[in-house]
Amino acid sequence: MGPPRGNAVIESYAALLRTVRSAGLMRRRRTFYGLVFGILLVVLGAAGTGFVLLGHTWFQLVIAAGLGFLFTQFAFLAHEAAHQQVFASRAANDWSARILGPLLVGMSYAMWVKKHNAHHQNPNVVGKDPDIHTGIVAFHEDGAAGKRGLAAAFTRHQGTLLFPLILFLGFSLVMDSAKTLFGRRGVRFRYIEIGLLVLRFGAYLTVLFLMLPWGMALAFVGVQMGVFGFYMGASFAPNHKGMPILAAGSRVDFLTRQVLTSRNIRGGFFMDTLMGGLNRQVEHHLFPDMARPELHRAGRLVREACARNGINVTETGLMQSYGIIVSYLNRVGLSAADPFECPLMRRFR
Repeated sequence: MGPPRGNAVIESYAALLRTVRSAGLMRRRRTFYGLVFGILLVVLGAAGTGFVLLGHTWFQLVIAAGLGFLFTQFAFLAHEAAHQQVFASRAANDWSARILGPLLVGMSYAMWVKKHNAHHQNPNVVGKDPDIHTGIVAFHEDGAAGKRGLAAAFTRHQGTLLFPLILFLGFSLVMDSAKTLFGRRGVRFRYIEIGLLVLRFGAYLTVLFLMLPWGMALAFVGVQMGVFGFYMGASFAPNHKGMPILAAGSRVDFLTRQVLTSRNIRGGFFMDTLMGGLNRQVEHHLFPDMARPELHRAGRLVREACARNGINVTETGLMQSYGIIVSYLNRVGLSAADPFECPLMRRFR
């Protein structure tokens, strides 16, 4: 009798990791990241120049939308530095993300790392993955079943309302950052992050309200934060939403857990750039410290290993993934209590 399948899969992942390393796919790509960072800084400078030249005109909202896009691209770089993808030195990666996140993106590095690390360890595991924690949106049926009243009414249509909702994700990330940095739990370099965030938002808002009428300045902030939130949400949502949900006590090996709960998005170099490598979510979860340019090369090796072990790799188009997510969330939402249903009738069914 052969070894249990779980052991075979574990050995298969170990072999895959050795193959990936021997192929040189775990090397740092500092030139690539330096080039991307340089291009983004040039575009940011161009946006600032355009802002000054345009003056008091509603065309400033085009600049605001562009900044929302740029800040999301900087967020992708901070995400990759936090995953140790950029430099060989852990300290260099950590400090890059710690500065880049608050200063250019406008969110706390400490908040992101704590939440994101927990997600990577247990993707789509109920009670362990904070990304499927039940809040405004319920990502699994047990979460939806606990909704009552207006919350239940919203949840029953949550898939349809998801994309309007993520327009506010930017504001939510700022609030979560504040809760983390001003909370009671210890945060390393708390005051450095607070100082960088105060500097960032202080300078940003001061320039806006000094150079634009108040109404236009407020609209500028709304558009910039809305585009930032939408772009962030639309980039991260396809990764795991609508994929299998695992029970808290499930015993699933690393390779199977990471692949079955992740979704890749087709699109090649264009999608790699648009989504900051998040489109190759399967490879990213299997090798979280792999640099973005190497993920596509690892894809073939991953598919071969999964085929040998009978593990399905999910890959769809971007718009198809959105359709799957909306349908899935609406289906989950049907588990919510009907806000117009009589509790007494429900009790005696």
